[in-house]
Amino acid sequence: MRDVARLAGVSHQTVSRVLNNHPNVRQETRDRVVQAMEALNYRRNLAARTLVTRRSGALGIVGFESTLFGPASMLYAIEDAARAAGYFVSVATVRSLDRQSVLDAVDRLAQQSVEGIIAIAPKQAVTHALVQVSPVLACVGVGGGADDDGVPTVRVDNRVGAALATRHLLDLGHATVHHVAGPVDWPEAVERLDGWRDTLYAAGAVVPPVRPQEWSARSGYEQGRQLAADPSVTAIFCANDQIALGVLRALHEAGRRVPEDVSVVGFDGMPDSEYFLPPLTTVRQDFAELGRRSINMLLRKIDSTGQLPEHMLLAPELVRRDSSGRPRG
Repeated sequence: MRDVARLAGVSHQTVSRVLNNHPNVRQETRDRVVQAMEALNYRRNLAARTLVTRRSGALGIVGFESTLFGPASMLYAIEDAARAAGYFVSVATVRSLDRQSVLDAVDRLAQQSVEGIIAIAPKQAVTHALVQVSPVLACVGVGGGADDDGVPTVRVDNRVGAALATRHLLDLGHATVHHVAGPVDWPEAVERLDGWRDTLYAAGAVVPPVRPQEWSARSGYEQGRQLAADPSVTAIFCANDQIALGVLRALHEAGRRVPEDVSVVGFDGMPDSEYFLPPLTTVRQDFAELGRRSINMLLRKIDSTGQLPEHMLLAPELVRRDSSGRPRG
């Protein structure tokens, strides 16, 4: 810092003010300091800064090894929001979403002096693990279910999203709506199933049987073949867009046209869903907003300012495309 100060012809306190974006620095002086830093290839010593300020400028994210669109999108959105807030991000991934694996990941991040941690929490074991983390380290969960007590969470309202999809199909004139569900050990899948079922009950419609499977196109294809063989099936709500892709293929192979014979609605709002054949009606999750809200909640918890809500729910949005329509006749 003193080398930069000598080259820029200023005091080292002025260099510090520039580094910390202090407003009381003239633009001409700020430009000189920045040019000096670039000429000397100056990089701030984060370890030294942490010792002085007790703030590392780093946040930790606990993720897990997955190619699923939802969790991957959450990770990218949180990283983007953290960078926009001026923080570095360190990510620790786990292969298994069990309590001990999550606690080990938290420990690795804590050793890097992160100021707080956001955990992508598709299963309740993640937030149950966060409850055991020392209160000195601020933690927030993203995703998961309504029973994640003890840890502030930000998540999409999956019940409302499922209700939007189901109500949309009923309003088009379908007598009932079949559901291809996700895995029962994911709270998000259970909430989507509950939202679908509750909407059918409220409408006085028949509630078809459900066989929960995986979040995959293969699972959707296998169940889609069974549904395609039933001529009474005219509307299908899929727990995510990947499942819907498999259902669309099964219907096509069976000669069932979409949406003329069967309407299909997905969940997530994958960018690729617009290019399915036909373009998929889906329930879109705003992952960018999810990232911003989770970072804001974590920073408030770190600073201990304001009353933190226990759980923050974000409303999803129904995106209507060509895969849903009125039933024939």
